[in-house]
Amino acid sequence: MKDRAIEYFISSWQLVPGGGGVFDVTVNGELVFSKQEVGRHAEPGEVRAAISAALDKIRPADAEMAAS
Repeated sequence: MKDRAIEYFISSWQLVPGGGGVFDVTVNGELVFSKQEVGRHAEPGEVRAAISAALDKIRPADAEMAAS
């Protein structure tokens, strides 16, 4: 899916400053990545993959083809 195509499926996003090295990513209210849970920083592409996986649950199967 093209980089900007996922925006259609995200109802909200928010960057919330945290202390103590907190880095959590939520999509539409679902936690998809937590630095604290995995005990490390995200690898390159890992957060995008987690966002895409969360969106796959709500995205129609033919949306991938339409967005290409």
